[in-house]
Amino acid sequence: MQRRQFTQSTAALGLLILAAHQQARALSLGDLTEADASKGIKVALEKGALAAVALLGKTDGFLGNPKVRIPLPGFLEDASKLLKLTGQGKRVDELVTSMNRAAEAAVPMGRDLLVNAVKSMSVSDAKNILGGGDNSVTQFFADKTRLPLGEKFLPIVTRATEKVGLANQYNKVAGKAAGIGLVKAEDANIQKYVTGKSLDGLYTIIGEEERKIRQDPVGTGSAILKKVFGAMK
Repeated sequence: MQRRQFTQSTAALGLLILAAHQQARALSLGDLTEADASKGIKVALEKGALAAVALLGKTDGFLGNPKVRIPLPGFLEDASKLLKLTGQGKRVDELVTSMNRAAEAAVPMGRDLLVNAVKSMSVSDAKNILGGGDNSVTQFFADKTRLPLGEKFLPIVTRATEKVGLANQYNKVAGKAAGIGLVKAEDANIQKYVTGKSLDGLYTIIGEEERKIRQDPVGTGSAILKKVFGAMK
């Protein structure tokens, strides 16, 4: 009888602790003003964007990172096996390297656009990101910057890949193949393909950096990040 009473008391105590924790969390979140929440997410995104640019915009930022390393387009990836058998493996490797070097050269050019996108974000944008899922940051940057960044990256990527003869050969063959449905339209031009992959990689790393900030706001040394994201823990 005493054991049953003890068990019931322990369970009741556990529920009280859980309820108190939930109430404290709700109160801490409720204490945040819209201005604080908006400022916190802006600081987090700007830090994440700048960190991503620094990580990717250097030698081996793409080539040495399996998460964002740009592979050959599917059509050429299949053909590369045959090319290597015919002694053209070096040319294939040169193309892969030039594609990733092009991305590494292009990314720093997007720094100002990324920062401006954060600074001009609305309270509604901040709310969507703060309460959004894992891809909310990626989606925000893609919506706001993909088109202008693509226009900025393409000339840089073009200059880098044109130095490799195989790139132009690929464009000629893939262009014809796309016309009869053998190659995806977005993969028919190596420069546009690399530009798209560069942006995908950039947004991926920005999202990762922002999640790190959410997980350890204290470690950033920022009072507003500690206040906003600490309240969400």
